[in-house]
Amino acid sequence: MTDEAKLKTIEDIYRESRQEFLEVPEITAEQLQLRLAKDDLVLVDVRQAHEREVSMLPGAISSQEFEQNRSVYQGKTVVTYCKVGHRSGLYAKTLCADGCDVLNLKGAILSWTHVGGELIDASGPTKRVHINNPKANLVAEGYEPVW
Repeated sequence: MTDEAKLKTIEDIYRESRQEFLEVPEITAEQLQLRLAKDDLVLVDVRQAHEREVSMLPGAISSQEFEQNRSVYQGKTVVTYCKVGHRSGLYAKTLCADGCDVLNLKGAILSWTHVGGELIDASGPTKRVHINNPKANLVAEGYEPVW
């Protein structure tokens, strides 16, 4: 499958799940790349621990870390993400209801790979991305799917 076809599949999956959190503002991977230089964001990865161990966006924290230290991030815009954007959209919906300034990353970590976004693991930079199974391989060329 070409990168173009993969990106279209990601967008289709995200658009379908978006119906459950229409009230949540979103940010594209391109927009996030431009905003990362500012210090007004906190990236929250809502995926499970075994997914985060494979890779995360640089500087991201887990939703558990965010919840434990929520007051530290007051005044910052929260950007939530997962694999495609469904889980993070649902989490962002609860944050919106709590009055948080939140954006959901449209297409999540998979879309991030399609803009050449940086990823890290415990050792440093990586090109590995957790997916559920080989059929769910929608990462961009140059990234390594892990399941």
